[in-house]
Amino acid sequence: MCIITYTIVTYNKLTKLKVRVDNAWSQIDVQLKRRYDLIPNMVETVKGYASHEKETLSEVTRARASVGSAKTPEDVIAANNELTGALSRLLVVAERYPELKANANFMSLQNDLRDLESKIAISRQFYNDTAMNYNQKLQLFPSNLVAKAFKFKGVPYFEIEEAEKAVPQVKF
Repeated sequence: MCIITYTIVTYNKLTKLKVRVDNAWSQIDVQLKRRYDLIPNMVETVKGYASHEKETLSEVTRARASVGSAKTPEDVIAANNELTGALSRLLVVAERYPELKANANFMSLQNDLRDLESKIAISRQFYNDTAMNYNQKLQLFPSNLVAKAFKFKGVPYFEIEEAEKAVPQVKF
């Protein structure tokens, strides 16, 4: 009787943790969708001022498309890391055009993007904390026995790529 009770309690705990992970992922998804919707406006605004920066604009558009077609959490994470890098390069391009930086529409879009990136960072942290709790429970004995029996699977962390971890060089 004790084993059955333990199995039921552990199964319910694992299920609750998995639901929390799914909720945390959906919070990230909401923020990523908002960023996904903001990007075309940003690209169009930059196009008007920096039409010869086609490679950077194409890269942002390509990265945005890969986000739209990503299906699994791993694909979404990889596509959004690519998009984050492309957006960083777009903002570097914008720095070269003082008239673009002074454009009210671009400034508003840039502020919206900055706000979204902050929300994404907070959502990522919450998701990763929740994923850690869930993954940890899957690995700890004896709950790992219940997890295996009911085929609970671990979830990926939302990590940044190595290139983004590099310390930027500031030159004067």
